[in-house]
Amino acid sequence: MIQRFDVGPRLSEMAVHGNTAYLAGQVPDDATQDIRGQMRQVLAAIDALLARAGTDKTKILMAQVFLADLADFDGMNEAWDAWVPAGHAPPRATVQAALAKKEWKVEVVVTAAIA
Repeated sequence: MIQRFDVGPRLSEMAVHGNTAYLAGQVPDDATQDIRGQMRQVLAAIDALLARAGTDKTKILMAQVFLADLADFDGMNEAWDAWVPAGHAPPRATVQAALAKKEWKVEVVVTAAIA
């Protein structure tokens, strides 16, 4: 069975299948903030979705980070490092990408186990 969350005409924010949660790319609500602020917003959105699926950031299996500008790499990592619990850093890829809105500095996709 597949359970979808926040289903819209184009995408769902999350799908759960078996013991795995697949999140759509999470982006900031307030794009006027710098990379640290935008990343904190994105990470909070991930926390909220994972909680709804009955899991948390210690169960992340894979994370993909898309940065509009690699000059923001250090600021993004500052927010990431403050968020990831010690001993639970997941596999992660970070790439530069043209994001859907020019104001967005970051988008993050996460897959997590539900256990």
